[in-house]
Amino acid sequence: MTSTVPGFAFRRLRFDLPSVGGYGTAIEMGPQDRPVDIVFSHANGFNALTYRSILGPLTDRLRIVAVDQRGHGLSGLPPRLEDPARNWYDLVPDLRAVLETLDIRDAVLGGHSMGGTVSLMAAAESPGRVRGIALFDPVVMPPGFGAQNGNRPLNTDNPLLQGALRRRAVFPSKAAVIASYSGKGAFRAWTPDMLADYVEDGFHDTPSGEVELNCPPAWEASNFASHGHDPWPSFDAADVPVRILKAETGSTCRSDGHEAALTASGRIRLEVIPGTTHFLPMERPDLVRSTLLDLVG
Repeated sequence: MTSTVPGFAFRRLRFDLPSVGGYGTAIEMGPQDRPVDIVFSHANGFNALTYRSILGPLTDRLRIVAVDQRGHGLSGLPPRLEDPARNWYDLVPDLRAVLETLDIRDAVLGGHSMGGTVSLMAAAESPGRVRGIALFDPVVMPPGFGAQNGNRPLNTDNPLLQGALRRRAVFPSKAAVIASYSGKGAFRAWTPDMLADYVEDGFHDTPSGEVELNCPPAWEASNFASHGHDPWPSFDAADVPVRILKAETGSTCRSDGHEAALTASGRIRLEVIPGTTHFLPMERPDLVRSTLLDLVG
């Protein structure tokens, strides 16, 4: 279905994913008469539509699918809140199922934050479907962190986790959400289009006439808490070109001291982007686009 939401044109996709227990959703942009060039995955707490204005300028020539991850946006894959010891390995089959169901081959996987980490781990398990990986301030803890943490939730004093649990879930309207978020906190660098798109697919109407977050605060907190996984082996297993754009301030890519080993082969390139925070895609959408274009070739 083609959407009438103002901005870059996109089509809404919904597809059954029985192997992972529900249905997936995504937005698709660009010419339909060519294979999918890029599959993009969003950060924790966000949704696919959030990145429309970032990716949109590429769609005059490239076909892009941006995916709603489990428990986010319009996805029909339910959160797994019943398991306090879960980790991000349980998100990898979701993305693999999308690639298989849509029969995506030889595409670039891109992702921001959690979406980057999941893209990396899914690429390592999807030979032939991925030609390159673009990671925008991915969540990558030091090597061995996942094994040390095991399947135990991360320290509950984690400020990101606590912030998620305090997040207001219900507002009078989407307009009220935009008014509340505009120019504040994490949204300070966002354009009005980015914020409007985030809110459009980030909230649903309630019977009372209010709007409520599609990503429950407890699920967002669970993703911040759960780090019993280790993405480092996936850098080698993926065996495709990898580009990492790391934030200068407050980065979640904890590669310090390991850059030389990571980039020694030349297949993996890491660049720290001056003046950026963890919201690098919103602050430097030009670099997101140029990085994806380089990998598409």
